Amino acid sequence: MKRLLSGNEAVARGTFEAGVKLASAYPGTPSTEILETIAEEYPSIYAEWSPNEKVAFEVGIGASLGGARTLVTMKHVGLNVAADPLMTFAYTGVGQGGFIVISADDPEMHSSQNEQDNRLFAKFAQIPFLEPSDSQEAKDFMLKGYEISEKFDTPVMLRLTTRISHSKGIVEESDPMEPRAVGFKRDMEKFVMIPSNAKKRHVVLTERLKKLAEYSETTELNTVEENGSEIGIITGGISYQYAKDNLPDADYFKIGFGFPLPLKKISKFIESHKRVIIVEELEPYYEEIIRAAGMKVEGKKYFSRLGELSPYKVGLGLKEAGLIDEIKGAEIEAGPLFPRPPVLCPGCPHRGAFMALKKVGVAVTGDIGCYTLAMLPPLQTLDSCICMGASIGTAIGMEKVGGYDKGVVAVIGDSTFLHSGITGLLDAVYNKSNITVMILDNRVTAMTGGQQHPATGYTLMGEKTRAVDFTELCKALGVESVRVVDAYDLKAMIDVIKEEMARPGPSVILTNRPCVLMPKRIMDRPYVVDPELCNGCTACFRIGCPAIMPSKEMTKRNKPKAVIDPVLCTGCSLCAQVCKPEAIVLAEEPVSVK
Repeated sequence: MKRLLSGNEAVARGTFEAGVKLASAYPGTPSTEILETIAEEYPSIYAEWSPNEKVAFEVGIGASLGGARTLVTMKHVGLNVAADPLMTFAYTGVGQGGFIVISADDPEMHSSQNEQDNRLFAKFAQIPFLEPSDSQEAKDFMLKGYEISEKFDTPVMLRLTTRISHSKGIVEESDPMEPRAVGFKRDMEKFVMIPSNAKKRHVVLTERLKKLAEYSETTELNTVEENGSEIGIITGGISYQYAKDNLPDADYFKIGFGFPLPLKKISKFIESHKRVIIVEELEPYYEEIIRAAGMKVEGKKYFSRLGELSPYKVGLGLKEAGLIDEIKGAEIEAGPLFPRPPVLCPGCPHRGAFMALKKVGVAVTGDIGCYTLAMLPPLQTLDSCICMGASIGTAIGMEKVGGYDKGVVAVIGDSTFLHSGITGLLDAVYNKSNITVMILDNRVTAMTGGQQHPATGYTLMGEKTRAVDFTELCKALGVESVRVVDAYDLKAMIDVIKEEMARPGPSVILTNRPCVLMPKRIMDRPYVVDPELCNGCTACFRIGCPAIMPSKEMTKRNKPKAVIDPVLCTGCSLCAQVCKPEAIVLAEEPVSVK
């Protein structure tokens, strides 16, 4: 049967067809839909959201050791979190069940803090990686990946990018394999990495790489397309599609098995062509290895190392290289599109927290989540954002050197705190740091679309489970003062921040309003603006709520009065709390001039 599937859906299908028994992950764009699809469409596979990528990877290792084929998925920066077990798992090799880790890279940083090229990570870890160029290959390479994993006793990376994960293509489905049930086989020298064993396994790893290099020379994953051209293109992944759009009649060396590269096969390809161009997204990964082997190729001097490629950008590079005269199609310019600056949602409980922090005037170290939007106008109340869980450690460092005389507050979301913020808070307690940590608990992993986490009370597969009690958790870590505050009560929020910052030692403020969009949209009674009372002071504009906008009615000083969109307003009341003329009132209340 054929179906139209996204790359992520195709990976989920491949997982099912390959007889995988366990899939684990931490949600992260662009990889999130893989686990969601597995949980929804293939319930025979045990699927879980783990607290972070390192735990997800370790759960996967256990499943592989237990004899089951295993999938672990994450976005590219998630692999940084899972790097510790990855590096050593490359030494031990897999158990009786094959192991694939998905690295979903995000060129152009559509929703990421960097755009690292994880092909380099596979080379660093010395594990093979496969790189599909469409949805069909995304599914097929899953099946092939498990064969390679089990044949060569190695974890395998399947590297996706945003365009592969989210674009759709026709996929031919096959019958699923029966999940293997071979069980755990004890082997302490292989799986217990004390130095004496690790030294032996490093030798095994080196020998394995030689065999993988030989395999790379013969596998059908690396293919040559001959069209009788003097021009050769070496490419892989989505870049293959872009190059084919512009130069359909060139000869192609299409790389699907990217580490180790098939250098002998590539050498023959280069020798048989007058000129060879490498087209690849982000880093010059192929180019550097091929050049280091003494082969003459061209590449990155025509194509940017920054952001996503596109058919148009590849066309520009090929034109500069003198291989085409005209570029097919045109780049889509962002300029003519209606401007929609990123902003916190109407009624977002994070807005109240950042309004209070701005009022107090402290330094605010931030983290990864919706609340990162607080760095944008008009709130502009976020002074750093590095990676998942970094806000607390960054605040500790700033406080220890007296970096800001008004003090420092770390903000972190509920899911991110469980991901990697707990150890930062433990550090604050252990090292007697005078910081305040705000856990913005909206009871869901909102940034990636509303996934469950250990404090929501539900698993990925919809089962009820024990929910983390943040107050008890923070107290157990040694925090003496843990305060719970309504994020919509601005005065209370300001007062509590001031009180906790004046208190010696670390403290925690928990906000307790849920996300207004997930798991269901929250709509309370909307507010309206009394035009007779509105004096155009713009205080309500400065909270950055999309529901509030200037009206056409002007004050005597020629300032626009405010108006509230009743469709967007959730009734959070924050705008009413900052309105000194008290012109913002509940819609049902009578409006009168005082």
